[in-house]
Amino acid sequence: MNEQALLKRKIEAAKFAAWELHLFLDSHPHNKQAALKLDEYNKNIKAMKAEYEKKYGKLFPTTKDTSRFEWISSPWPWETEESCYVDL
Repeated sequence: MNEQALLKRKIEAAKFAAWELHLFLDSHPHNKQAALKLDEYNKNIKAMKAEYEKKYGKLFPTTKDTSRFEWISSPWPWETEESCYVDL
């Protein structure tokens, strides 16, 4: 896996973790540790996105000439030969 793909995967993993913390805080709004951890993830995501865009351009281009069903023909994460596990 190249550096660009690895950085993108780290961003997506951090975004997933942040979303899970957000959902947890919906049912545990007074959990300060979770709130602090969510802030930490959001700062890390922002920094990683800035790094990615500095090196490779926009992370999610707004103009893309593809079918809205293109994702169906792409391989699922578990169908690729690369490892799905990355260190954050």
